[in-house]
Amino acid sequence: MIMKKKKIDISADINGIKLSSCIMNASGVLCTTEKELKKLIISSSGAVVTKSCTLKPRKGNLEPRYFEWNIGSINSMGLPNLGIDFYLDFLEKVNPKKPFFLSISGLSIEENYLLLHKANLFSRISAVELNLSCPNILGKDQVLGYDFNNISNFLENIFKFYKKPLGVKLPPYFENRHIKKMAFILNKYPIFFVTCINSLPNGLFIDINKETVVIQPKMGFGGIGGKTIKPFALANIRQFYTYLRKEIPIIGCGGICSGKDIFEHILCGASAVQIGTQFIKEGVSVFDRLRKELVDLLQKKKFPSINKFIGKLNVF
Repeated sequence: MIMKKKKIDISADINGIKLSSCIMNASGVLCTTEKELKKLIISSSGAVVTKSCTLKPRKGNLEPRYFEWNIGSINSMGLPNLGIDFYLDFLEKVNPKKPFFLSISGLSIEENYLLLHKANLFSRISAVELNLSCPNILGKDQVLGYDFNNISNFLENIFKFYKKPLGVKLPPYFENRHIKKMAFILNKYPIFFVTCINSLPNGLFIDINKETVVIQPKMGFGGIGGKTIKPFALANIRQFYTYLRKEIPIIGCGGICSGKDIFEHILCGASAVQIGTQFIKEGVSVFDRLRKELVDLLQKKKFPSINKFIGKLNVF
């Protein structure tokens, strides 16, 4: 008699937003155009996350602005996007049958308020992911993600008028005291989720043959992503899991290339994950491969669902 394998549940719940799979795309990667978004809708991703949008369309920085090597990537994209009206109109027209996260990244605090006012009018948005961490706008720093003095006032003003699910995407933090400080601020507000981390800012990669940088904007400096940033992602996830209210789920992002990587993100405290650099390399088929690898791993470990080990990292 052949025994049937027990079905493994890798669905996720982000504060009541139900995802059939805990694996989704990261904003910024193959999620800008109508064609790219439609591919995500019919893929096995658990949700669709749009490109971080601004009020008006942007072409972004000059090319070349993205480069990969064997263990990482560097980019200085400069927020190329089609403007918020395109993404809202697309959502109304398509009405996807899976959660739809609108990522926004205003070029100023005032623009973020305007973007949220617009988003407030659309019922089909599952949640807004407010990007507080874009490092690649010419002439601008990551003002909000690292501005501990003004972030609380900014969020307080947002929640005076914005009543729908709102999550924040954070930059990487490199000191425990900074994570503790940001968590303390976020705990005061009805934050729906936290996504961490975005790319590591201010990186540089050299082409030794040409003796030059590999991307054009910002004299070659850009955000580092891919496999090489996973330890920083895991550390941020773990520490935010420790300090955030348990009602605020974490979406892990950074360095995911395999089902094992997803397992590690969840073990550290993530309730779901986003795929960036590896999605660029493989396209939408990456969600099928990662799903299979995660399910196979959970079967070996005899975990019936991801809920059985979220945040259950052992320490000595």
